[in-house]
Amino acid sequence: MLTWFLTAFFALLSVLLILIVLIQRGRGGGLIGAFGAGGGGSAFGTKTGDVFTTITVVFFVLFLLLAIWLNWRVQDHAKPLVHTAIPVSTSLPHGKGAAATPAAHRPPSR
Repeated sequence: MLTWFLTAFFALLSVLLILIVLIQRGRGGGLIGAFGAGGGGSAFGTKTGDVFTTITVVFFVLFLLLAIWLNWRVQDHAKPLVHTAIPVSTSLPHGKGAAATPAAHRPPSR
């Protein structure tokens, strides 16, 4: 039950991380600049760069730790697909001996 909840939270965190990165104003203006908020101003105020950077770092650390933990949790509880080993036979079937191999085949005499 906890794994399912954390997987759903992980998916939500992934979407939020994508959105927070797209909202940030970088050198090129970010996604906000594409919608008309130009220059040095931002739609969320002037000091939002520091806030968005902090939020991005926190979301990334949560994302990374949750990804590692979920991977460990799933690998720890994974069940093998095949429970029994498949026997491997090293002997040839009956009736097939060394004469049947190409190296032992002799051409007909003349």
